[in-house]
Amino acid sequence: MNLESSETSDLQIVAVKEARIDAAVAIRFKDRMRELTATGAPHVVLDLGEVDFMDSSGLGAIVAAMKQLGATRRLDLAALRPNVEKVFRLTRMDSVFTIHDDIAQAHAIYADG
Repeated sequence: MNLESSETSDLQIVAVKEARIDAAVAIRFKDRMRELTATGAPHVVLDLGEVDFMDSSGLGAIVAAMKQLGATRRLDLAALRPNVEKVFRLTRMDSVFTIHDDIAQAHAIYADG
């Protein structure tokens, strides 16, 4: 699973460099997210700008990544494409996650000076 991470002291951006998060890659996604976010910034933003398809396994993997962060860190989402945004809206998970229009919006909120 191709994920790229960048970090400041307050914000970690994890960009998904794949077109799909589905059953075929869900376990690799969870494992890679666990590696990248084991320690670090209190705010993690998952950049889904390149993801055009997500199924229930992908959604479950993102929820698992959020839970792995624990109570003191948060996982937000950014740059959802219409097909992915629809999955979050239909499952009402858009009320669980903070969703930013793009990474710049997340940076404006969380990134340190």
